[in-house]
Amino acid sequence: MTAPRTAMVLAAGLGTRMRPLTDDRPKALVEVSGRALIDHVLDRLADAGVERAVVNVHWFADRLEGHLRARGRGPEIVISDERAELLETGGGLKKAGPLLGPDPVFVANIDSVWTDNGPEGNSALNQLARLWNPSIMDAALLLARREGSIGFEGDGDFFLAEDGRLTFRGEAVDAPFAYMGVHICRPDYVADGPEGPFSLSGLWRKSAAAGRLYGCVLDGDWMHVGDPQARDEADARLAGGG
Repeated sequence: MTAPRTAMVLAAGLGTRMRPLTDDRPKALVEVSGRALIDHVLDRLADAGVERAVVNVHWFADRLEGHLRARGRGPEIVISDERAELLETGGGLKKAGPLLGPDPVFVANIDSVWTDNGPEGNSALNQLARLWNPSIMDAALLLARREGSIGFEGDGDFFLAEDGRLTFRGEAVDAPFAYMGVHICRPDYVADGPEGPFSLSGLWRKSAAAGRLYGCVLDGDWMHVGDPQARDEADARLAGGG
């Protein structure tokens, strides 16, 4: 399959767990290793061939828009304005649908930073794009192993079958893999979702039950930068100090 050339970047969150770093800026502009979180994500997407990124904005929206206008490299940025109402992951994707077009897209959170240990030309996003097959999948998720991850304290999200199908942890005590913040789907995946805010999680559960939720695992280090401590740990990891 052809890798997506458009992405949805989810940057509208309030970043309450990141305070006080988000007292004067959106979480997307908190810096890790000297670069804003959103720049880490946009640069990864550009390296994977993405030419156009729709970015939703809410908290300190003007400041984020100014930063995006000043970026010196692609992809082209289009704003999905959520100043009036924060719509969560599913609602944000649904509102942005007319801006995204009909073709499959990467959907990326801005609080994930990672290293790629795979060979050149075989990045995590490229692997995810090669996995994607809309004839048998509703969504393809990028996963991380819990061991060695920074900023993830849960019991895991998924089990991964040999054919790439995902099942939720359910009643199990734990699961080996966590969703690390990037997936591929068609924009119309959320078309039947409710008006207003809603999460993608409910749709994923339905897809998993139907055998149409797939994933692949990052070969590298995942840093979920959700609070100041995780930001500091990610800084140290990228500097070679941890």
